[in-house]
Amino acid sequence: MTAPTQPPAATPGQPPAAPDLLYSQDEEDLRSAVRALLADRADAPTVIAATESGTPYDPRLWEALATGIGAAGLLVPEKLGGQGASHREAAVVLEELGRSVAPAPYLTSAVVATETLLALADGEDGPAAALLAELASGARTAVLAVPFATPPSGARAALTSLDGTVRGVADAAMADVLLVPTAEGLYAVEAAAPGVVVEPLVPLDLTRPLAALTLSGATGTLLADADASTTAVRRGLLAGAGLLASEQLGIAEWCLTETVRYTRERHQFNRPVGSFQSLKHRMAQLWLEIVSARAAARNAADALATGSPDAPLAVAVAQAYCSGVAVHAAEECVQLHGGIGMTWEHPAHLYLKRAKADSIAYGSAGSHREAVAELVELLAP
Repeated sequence: MTAPTQPPAATPGQPPAAPDLLYSQDEEDLRSAVRALLADRADAPTVIAATESGTPYDPRLWEALATGIGAAGLLVPEKLGGQGASHREAAVVLEELGRSVAPAPYLTSAVVATETLLALADGEDGPAAALLAELASGARTAVLAVPFATPPSGARAALTSLDGTVRGVADAAMADVLLVPTAEGLYAVEAAAPGVVVEPLVPLDLTRPLAALTLSGATGTLLADADASTTAVRRGLLAGAGLLASEQLGIAEWCLTETVRYTRERHQFNRPVGSFQSLKHRMAQLWLEIVSARAAARNAADALATGSPDAPLAVAVAQAYCSGVAVHAAEECVQLHGGIGMTWEHPAHLYLKRAKADSIAYGSAGSHREAVAELVELLAP
């Protein structure tokens, strides 16, 4: 996959180009490939069984997604071994992962950790570039060792040095490399190195495990000093928050699609329950919310892809809106499925838990609304 053509920069005195919210043919082809893979390897019974096994991640699924399709390297330039695509393509992958709530370290490794390293890899040499090549190939995964709830504005060192504990790190238990921001700078620490203890926690969302990371006398490779580390971590969290909106969009779309299908099939008083006006209104309201969520999520992905100076505002708007839509859609999905929606065997609870967990990931909706207010105030004449 070659790098997409970037839109021409706006000339002085002219307004910037309008964001492209539509999907290209390449993006639709990528969607079809990812959806087919997830339908084959991560259907609802498989995901539920994985959450009960204690090992939710299927290495073969990750290998097929990361290597077979090449999704792990979408954000990595071709000169560093990646696909040379953009955040728009990565957003499509996350939409499909949201639709299936498939357990895969894509958001944490292929987006957040990768984007953090991209801020540090100026050339083809150096430890950051070497690690990027490994992540792009799918051979290894990495996580940014900050709590999963950390917003982009909270990009600061969690530890003074490579000693201490960071709780609530998503996907840390499955990662090969830990990117640890400290007051000294950003370190790359091998997860299996001496002095590193990763203790799994019990999360609400069993498809995205959390862990407590404890470092005691650990050693690592210094990738950047403190100032560069803060900038890189902020860039990684911003990309994570922006593309998380696409995952939330996928969750909401699945919930509405399945709810409409079920209410067409479920009959009461010799009529499909979906024909009752009150339920029609609830599903129509969901559809309207999802259309708006799609616009917000695509705008964030496009702003990140084009390097727009408005990217922080686009991301904050997307997260402030999409997290609530995903939760609402999942709640309606459970309720309108009636009794079966409350059972463990039906996948609706997986979507509700993922939506709830995502609603506080990389900052709550409230923190993003505050960011929108601050950014708008800065832009005001």
